Amino acid sequence: MATHNGEKYIKRQLESILAQLSQEDEIVISDDSSSDKTVALIKGFSDRRIRLYENNTFFSPVFNSENALAKASGEIIVLSDQDDVWLDNKIAVIRQELAGVHGGIKLIVLDGQIVDENETILHDSIFAHINSGKGLFKNIYDNSYMGCCMAFSRELLTIALPFPGTIPMHDMWLGLIAELFGTVEFVSEKTIKYRRHGGTATDLRRRLDVTRQISRRYHLVTSLVVRFIQMKYSRKTAD
Repeated sequence: MATHNGEKYIKRQLESILAQLSQEDEIVISDDSSSDKTVALIKGFSDRRIRLYENNTFFSPVFNSENALAKASGEIIVLSDQDDVWLDNKIAVIRQELAGVHGGIKLIVLDGQIVDENETILHDSIFAHINSGKGLFKNIYDNSYMGCCMAFSRELLTIALPFPGTIPMHDMWLGLIAELFGTVEFVSEKTIKYRRHGGTATDLRRRLDVTRQISRRYHLVTSLVVRFIQMKYSRKTAD
C-alpha cells in the first residue's frame, strides 16, 4: 500500500484488510510525505503485521508504490489503495486463484463495486464500467489494469522492478509485464469497494489531450520494449 494524506479512509481500509490476514501475512506501507494524521493512524493499530516505511519524499504514487513492492517479502503480492474497502472474501479468492503457482508469473485482476465517499454503490461492476479485459494492445490503448484489483506471484517483481522513470502508472506497467512474461486472468468475483471521492489520485476514464496520450503511450511502449530486450538478453547470457 502506498499512502499520502489518507487520514479520512485509511482506518476503515486497514480494518477490512487485517480482519482477513493470517499471523504470517504482512501489510507493507510506504508513506510519501503525508502531512495529516495518516502515519499516526497506521501506528495506532500496533499490529506487528504492519510494516510502515515513513519519511519518504518521492512525491509520486508510482515510485512510492515501487518502494512498498521492493520491501514486500511474501510469495503472493496484493496491491491496495489507501481509501477503498476490501470485501471479506478478497484474501480467500486470491489464495484460491493463485494456489499452486510456484516459480512462474501469474497475475489476477478481481472485479469490484465502485462506491462514493459514503460507500453508496455507483456502479455494480468495475469490469463492466471500464470494459476490463486482458490484451497487450488493448491495455496500451485503453488501460484496464487497476492496482487495487490486482494480485500476483512474487516472480513478477523480478522482471517488473525497477520501474522505468517514464511509465504513466505502476499498475499499467505490472499488468503489461505480466502479459509479456506470464499469465493474466480477469476474475469476475467482486472483492472490493472501490471508493471514488474528490481526493482520489487517479480518475476512471480520465481523458487526456491527444498530445499527452501519445506521449504516455510512447514512453510506455518504449519501456516495455527495452525491458523485453533486457530480459531476453539476460536469459540468453545465462544459458
